[in-house]
Amino acid sequence: MPSYLDPKILARAESLGLKARQVVEGLRVGDHKSPYKGFSVEFVQHREYVPGDDIRHIDWKSYGRSERYTIKQYEQETNFTCHVLLDASNSMRYGAGATNKLEYAKLLAASLSYMVIRQRDTVSLRVFNTGWVAELPPSSQLGHINAITHTLEDTQPKDRTAIGPLLDEVADRISRRGIVCLISDCLEELEPTLAALRHLRFRGHEVVLFHVLHADEVKFPFDGNIRFIGLEGFEELMTRPHLLRPAYLRIVNKYLEDIERGCDRSGVDYVQMLTSRPLDVALAEYLVKRLQTGRR
Repeated sequence: MPSYLDPKILARAESLGLKARQVVEGLRVGDHKSPYKGFSVEFVQHREYVPGDDIRHIDWKSYGRSERYTIKQYEQETNFTCHVLLDASNSMRYGAGATNKLEYAKLLAASLSYMVIRQRDTVSLRVFNTGWVAELPPSSQLGHINAITHTLEDTQPKDRTAIGPLLDEVADRISRRGIVCLISDCLEELEPTLAALRHLRFRGHEVVLFHVLHADEVKFPFDGNIRFIGLEGFEELMTRPHLLRPAYLRIVNKYLEDIERGCDRSGVDYVQMLTSRPLDVALAEYLVKRLQTGRR
């Protein structure tokens, strides 16, 4: 099994499933409702028979009562496409071992992709920093997981990030409604990111922001004399963290409140993912919440 597919995580996530909570469009029979009426699984309504309709779908019981030919219409069950967008900018380098933000984000991307394909839906992967580093087209084939995990294994952090323009590009390029999962630390100017998320929602997509953060970034637990090194072009700073802690926490907490509030106003699922927390627990908690709130 590829290194980014943890059986423990996959078992818990797959048992809950990831389903589109909005009406989505699809090209084949799957698990999700389509806005189009067809002859499939769930009965919707009757309509008058017109020449050219398949006589197999005439409701003969209704004809016996009314002596009028009517056709049974059903609602098609269709698949959805999940578009996984992974931030591979330099700020994602922070952390060691399992708490490294990029490694945690890779594991999350692989787990989501595997889960979506196992439920017979389609997934694509795009890796980005200032531009697109890698792009894998949508596929529902199980072998697509190998291509995804190989791409993730080859991905290294580089450059700064440019979330807003790239999300706008995705919104313009994706013609069919689906799910867009953004996996990022979102360490850039906030308003362009929120505006781009709103753009995706305006296009009819369901959007989930998995906000990957290290506990150090949220709690600022440093003491003594510390040299901070900017990962995306900022100058090095030698300082005593306890003097900065109150102001730092005030700014960070406001930033977290603003991004969560902005997502909520736009109908975007905001999911904070601390790398110190086991991924299987965090992901399962979110999927349970989706089911409990009817977000399917």
